[in-house]
Amino acid sequence: MEAMKTMSYTNNLHDALLRKNGTEFWKCWRSKFECNKKSTEVDGCADPYIISGNFAKHFSESYSCNNQAHAESLRCEYIKLRQNYCGFPLTNDLSFDTEIVSTVVLKLKKGKAADIDGLTAEHLLYCHPSLSVILSKLFRLVATCTYVPHGFKCNYIVPIPKIKDHRGKALRYDDFRGIAISPILNKVYEYCLLDRFQSYFLSAYNQFGFKKRC
Repeated sequence: MEAMKTMSYTNNLHDALLRKNGTEFWKCWRSKFECNKKSTEVDGCADPYIISGNFAKHFSESYSCNNQAHAESLRCEYIKLRQNYCGFPLTNDLSFDTEIVSTVVLKLKKGKAADIDGLTAEHLLYCHPSLSVILSKLFRLVATCTYVPHGFKCNYIVPIPKIKDHRGKALRYDDFRGIAISPILNKVYEYCLLDRFQSYFLSAYNQFGFKKRC
């Protein structure tokens, strides 16, 4: 078993070197040779159930709006404007066909964390080709009916340490950032949406975060 694990790491390192993929090479290197003992204590607590509960409370407070009344007024204003909104017609060249879904699925990165339903990119990559036909029909329904399935909105948050020297150091909940793991089908839909409508998604000149080349 140990020989198989060693061979697996060796092959991964060799493949990363052949592809000249520095990021993947060093990620594999660190996971094998820099796996020092990690801190299992957060804010003086070592109980995993208490820690997970405190993380849930911490992130729910971090991601909540600052002013509930103002947020509700903005929501009501949006709903009022939405009633009379009429966008561009969904022409054939903007439609989600089987080709675009297949292309997006083939570009998905492997080895990523599974979503809340346990699905990964590998499930889509190695399943029957008819899945792209089914997904293209689903995505067209979502766009036509302007209704997003509930399952597309179900994420789970993984706490990642912000500081580099986190091993063996006493950490607080503020020392972590939350990374949301989205459903894989939602990711495919978003990539299809970007491919078809990216030219319409314009941001303000003053926006710098989460923006290309900024």
